[in-house]
Amino acid sequence: MSALKDRKQRRARIKRRYRDAVRGTASRPRLTVYRSLRYVYAQVIDDDAGRTLAAASSQEKKLRKKTLTVDTAAEVGKLVAARAGDAGVETVVFDRGGFPYHGRVKALAEAARKSGLKF
Repeated sequence: MSALKDRKQRRARIKRRYRDAVRGTASRPRLTVYRSLRYVYAQVIDDDAGRTLAAASSQEKKLRKKTLTVDTAAEVGKLVAARAGDAGVETVVFDRGGFPYHGRVKALAEAARKSGLKF
């Protein structure tokens, strides 16, 4: 039990440290990723205004039936990039949320880049 608590505390510490350096603005919002055991979520956030400009997740109707894999995370990346483009966002800063940059997080980021987001 303590190992789980330590892992959560470690990720929270990394996330807090990372968030001090990465901040979303109106001209360059923050693309943040949250990865649970079952789903992956992505949001484009303007921290100055405190509002979400675009969001996508693997819980959406067309992705819900699929198991969470690297391919599913890549589809979420494409979705969030398309929605950010519709909201007028071209450039973002990437916030991995304390998660290591590999696997599903990396797949989501690379798919968003291929779909037109610059970061």
